[in-house]
Parts: sequence; structure tokens; C-alpha cells
Amino acid sequence: MKLTSILAAGLVLVSTLSAFAQADKPDTWLHASSAIGEPKYPEGFTHFDYVNVDAPKGGTVRMSASGGFDTFNPLLPKGEPASGLGLVYQTLMTPSMDEVLTSYGLLAEAMKFPADYSSVTFRLNPAAKWHDGEPVTAQDVVWSFNKAIELSPDQAQYYHNVIGAEETAPGEVTFTFDQTGNRELPSILGQLLVLPQHWWEGKDAQSRQRDIGASTLEPPMGSGPYELASFDAGRTVTYKRVENYWAKDHPTEVGTNNFDEYRIEYFRDDTVRFEAFKGDQFDWWIEIAARRWATGYDFPTVQQGRVVKELFPQTYNSAGLLWGFIPNLRKPKFQDIRVRKAINLAYDFEELNHTLFFDQYSRIDSFFFGLPFASKGRPEGQELDILNSVKDLVPPSVFTEPYVNPVAGNPQALRANLRAALDLLTEAGYTLQGDRLLDANGEQLSFEILLNGPVHEPMTTNLVTNLARIGIAATIRVVDSPQYINRVRSFDYDMLYYAWAQSFSPGNEQRYFFGSASANEEGSQNYAGIADPGVDALIDKIIYAKDRPTLEAATAALDRVLLANNFVIPGYTLRTARVARWDRFSHPDPLPEYSIGFPTIWWYDEAKAAKVGQ
Repeated sequence: MKLTSILAAGLVLVSTLSAFAQADKPDTWLHASSAIGEPKYPEGFTHFDYVNVDAPKGGTVRMSASGGFDTFNPLLPKGEPASGLGLVYQTLMTPSMDEVLTSYGLLAEAMKFPADYSSVTFRLNPAAKWHDGEPVTAQDVVWSFNKAIELSPDQAQYYHNVIGAEETAPGEVTFTFDQTGNRELPSILGQLLVLPQHWWEGKDAQSRQRDIGASTLEPPMGSGPYELASFDAGRTVTYKRVENYWAKDHPTEVGTNNFDEYRIEYFRDDTVRFEAFKGDQFDWWIEIAARRWATGYDFPTVQQGRVVKELFPQTYNSAGLLWGFIPNLRKPKFQDIRVRKAINLAYDFEELNHTLFFDQYSRIDSFFFGLPFASKGRPEGQELDILNSVKDLVPPSVFTEPYVNPVAGNPQALRANLRAALDLLTEAGYTLQGDRLLDANGEQLSFEILLNGPVHEPMTTNLVTNLARIGIAATIRVVDSPQYINRVRSFDYDMLYYAWAQSFSPGNEQRYFFGSASANEEGSQNYAGIADPGVDALIDKIIYAKDRPTLEAATAALDRVLLANNFVIPGYTLRTARVARWDRFSHPDPLPEYSIGFPTIWWYDEAKAAKVGQ
């Protein structure tokens, strides 16, 4: 399952589910689906336990975003869609925040699938309405699916095995698959974003024909709890709550969407953005800089209690993450694994953690870091059986050598690592002449590291300095978010510092993270350009796993092979969200186990706001 947003600008399609737990209910209409056990909430439930059903409605919440935006079209892989479009558009199913991989009907009131997982049928909620009062139809769903796979490479890979979508009965849509046994596919179709066909195929206020295949700044029409109220292109966008929202009394929506207005301010520079937060230009700040969290909150409003600092572990309770330096394997210089290993040996995380990060971070050692099925030790049991089934396609080391990051932290250890790196580079055909590492043609090994803004520049400078000691000429290129996004989409980089997020139920998304078919598909999330038959085989083992234990074993096997190939120089992470906020809001207590829930289940607190200042 997919965990993070498809759209970098904030249209979050949260990972939902798999069908293992309900495999014994083929062709039965289900109000919900769960990967692990039965759904917590029975059919006919009135609201989620973690919401405040009496939460007051009103007030404004002000968020921020980096970069800018130039379109309200949620499907196009090019351009920068505005943040918050997930407030306007909805999906067939919606996840709960206090369960792992469990989702409940929203636009669709129920789903069913046959025992062989050859298709899935959704029955639409007859109450679902677009903002113009027209009903959400089965044809809207079919049209949205066809346009998604036509226009978005990620969506085409995600739904690779879906060969057709059609209305098979009034208000029912059936998706047919080209293979059986893909247990995740019925449920991930519940994540499908549904758009109004009649609106997109109609004309705008100037009688111009709309085009879903083109960028647009026309305010969109959706079915969600908010509609776009105003915007200043690239700078700010404001949504207002829809008073006659069709699902305001729906059990998944009760106690949510409590703000009358939802505003997003854009900033090109992270330092300017933080100063704007300090100046009360927006309300919520997620801190990504360890030094700033440790030393940068001594301003008066923090001391006065008007700005609150808090750590939230909920965000990471069911999520895995890999941050790291990702070499572009489409470049010949990175195709030799010895070169990639050598770069990892030059990365002194321990020194950085002590001097720059105030010892707040842990080094990542898995593509599924933080999840219980990440690979560890030597393979055994079912994982070993799976690896043996693809033995000729994977590095022999996966059977004998667990992945371990190099460790430095002092000059002696770093020198030893750099000597080992130079030995690998010499084996790969490079020669150190003076302070330059030369290939067989006399060209120095050099590359550019692309960064999204300056936040990671000090850490990257440390790596560049260490690489220079063994003759590698690495440089840093810092660009703003729009340029970064465009270069990433077109694979226009040597190396970048970026991330993949993983859910508790890996599946079809692994194809466009790491699959050969996505390696040269511009706009995909295969940032490394991985095209490896062993990886492809293991991705299929995950997708077609017959049960949960097999899925977890296959995921560990994939993790092990990705690590053994040194496709990434792993970075670091903190398994807790560092948040500062202006203290104008309240929330249910306790918060749900797997989400902070801000701002969805929080509300504007008039008493707190009066103390803080409007």
C-alpha cells in the first residue's frame, strides 16, 4: 500500500488495506476492509472513537508549504498542484486513524471481491453528491480511473494489473484484473480519487472547454468537505467549509473538518518560512532541523507559552521510511556497486549526529526502517525459502552477510573507511593521482548532489569534503522546490537526497518505487533507476503473497536485496514528529494511535485564541 501522497503538493491518498483478513468472505458486501484482523468498527457505527462529536465548528487554520503551485488539476504528473486538494476531492474508501491498514466506505458504501481476487466491485453511496448537487455516479468512477492511468505514470504502475473498469449494475463499478491472487488490488482501488466527469467535460465561465489533460487554475469542483474560496497563484490558497457537505453526518466524517477556513501560505525559502511562523503568519510548524529544534526556540512567544513545542510519535507508528543519497543508476558512473559502496564509506553519520544533530537521529539501515518486517540478521524460514527461489537473480551476500552501515565518528575510523573506499575504487578501475581520482580515460570521478533547499546542505557538505579526500569531485546544487520537482520528475540529476515512505502493507507501489518498468518512466518514483530482475521477482512475490506472513517474508527479502545492491547511501531519521504550534487549538484526548490528526480532528479553541491573541 501506498503511504505518502501521489502529489507532492499535498493531495494525500493514505495507505489503506489489504484483503488477507477477509479472504473467507468472497462475494460478500463489506462496509470496511482490514489487513490485520477484523475492522474495529462494525457496520452501522456512528463515528470513530477518537473524534470529539461535539467539537465546535469555526475559526481559521493556517498552514504553510514550500515552493509554489501552478495548477488545480490533481492528475497531471507535471506542474505543481496546489496543496489541500484532498479537501476538495474524495476517494471510494477512507482510512481510520486508530487502526493499521483499515479503511471504511465513503463515496462507495460497500465493496466485494471473488475468492480468487480476479476483480472488485464497489457499490456507490447514493447520498454522495458533487458540490453542484449532482450525484456521484459509477461513470464518474470509471472515467476517473481511465484518466488516472492515462495521465499519471505512477497510477499506471500502481494499477498495472487492472485491465478494465465498467458499470456492471446501477451504481456499481467493477474493476477486472489480468491475474488472480493479487490480494491487495481490490482494496487499493478504494484509494482511487474520483473526479466529476460532467464538470471536466463541460465549459468554464468564459465558455472555454475544460481539459483534464491540461494544467488549470480554475477553482475545481469536488465532493469533499471544503471548496476553494480564493487564491493568489503560487503564493496562497484558501478553502472554505462546505455547509451542505453531503457526508457531514457520515460516520467517517462526524467530528472532523471543524475549521470554517483552511488557508495555506507558500514560501520559497525555509529560513524565511520559519521567520514567518515566528511572526504568526501561520499556525503549525513541523521541524526538520535538529539544530533549530535544540537552539532556535528561545523567542518570546515560546517563553510566554503562546507557541507550544511538542513531540508526536503517532505519525510514525505505522510507517516506514528511507531517506538517503540516491545515485542515479542511469548514469554509467554509478552502475558499479563498488562505487556506490565507496561513497557510503565516506559518509560519517556518527560525526554529523554529534556535531550537527545534537544526537537526535538514528542511522537508517532498511528500506522499511521502523516497520517490524524490515530485514535483520541472516535470512531464515520463509524469507530464506523466498530468496532461494530467486537465488540466481540476487547477490550471494544476501544469504550470508546482513547489511550493516559503515561506522566512523572519529578521525581514525573515518581514515580506515576512506582507505577501504579507495581500495574498492581501485578495484573498479580508478586511479588516485595526486588529489584526483581518475578513470581509465583520465577523467576525474565527479558528480552533482541535488538538494531541495538549503536544509540538508551542511550535512551534504560533510560528505563532499570526505569524498574530496579520496579524489572524488562532488558538488552541491541547491534549488528551489519547483525546480527540484521538475528535475526529479525528468531524472535530471546525478544524485539527490530524497525519500521513500512505506506502509504496513507493501504492495503494488513497489513497482514504481523499484521496478524495472518504471526505471525510465518520467514522473515515476523510481528515483534510483533500479532495473533488476531479482528485485522485480521479489516485488511480484509481495504482490501475489497468499497471506500476511508470506507478504512480510517477501518484503524482508526485497529489503535485503535492495540493501545488498547498495542502491542508496542511507541517511537518518527521527521516529517522532517535532511540532511547534500557535496555541489556538484543541484536540481529542487521547489522539488516535496512528496519526496526529491535525487539522482534521482538531478545532479552533476560542478561549485559547483569546489568550494567545487573534
